[in-house]
Amino acid sequence: MRTVRDGVDPRMARSRESMLAAARVLLTEEGPAAVTHQRVARQAGVGRATVYRHWPRPDQLLLDTMATVDLPFFRDTARPVRQWLRQHLRVLADEMALPQVAAVALAMMQGSASSLPAAVRDRFTATALGRLDVGLSLAVAEGELEGAAGTADALALLVGPLLHRACVQGGTVSDDLLDRAIDSIGTWHPPALRD
Repeated sequence: MRTVRDGVDPRMARSRESMLAAARVLLTEEGPAAVTHQRVARQAGVGRATVYRHWPRPDQLLLDTMATVDLPFFRDTARPVRQWLRQHLRVLADEMALPQVAAVALAMMQGSASSLPAAVRDRFTATALGRLDVGLSLAVAEGELEGAAGTADALALLVGPLLHRACVQGGTVSDDLLDRAIDSIGTWHPPALRD
């Protein structure tokens, strides 16, 4: 006999968690494009209608999945920092070109309680700021970057143009735009030669 506590059916809660676990696997192994109703249903061993019952829209499914995983961006700072930064921004720009990722990005920009809980937005922001700060601090310490913008401004200067081009204009982020965004956060110098 099933019991419902606090208005939540335990079977529905287990089913939802099973689907989120499947979605997390797809997201981490294959990227955002893999997080579809059909793929999550197959991975979780449930019917597609079950996935749709919990998440009527693809962006809702991706948003809930992303809210439970660690962001892949700006991890593992490497030298030269400019090259490391460009690689991460290229991946970010390419993923923002995916319609479901663009929908999530727009929901994050809107920041409404109905589309993105503040705690999720704040966690994403804090994680990105912390990781970017490590990279920028290394670039400054190594003499690769001077006159660097503060980390919050740098994040806005780096990600803002990508979001606007990919999500608002619906265009492709060119390599030239990436370079101009990176140049906007300070003066870059060739990395020092190491022994």
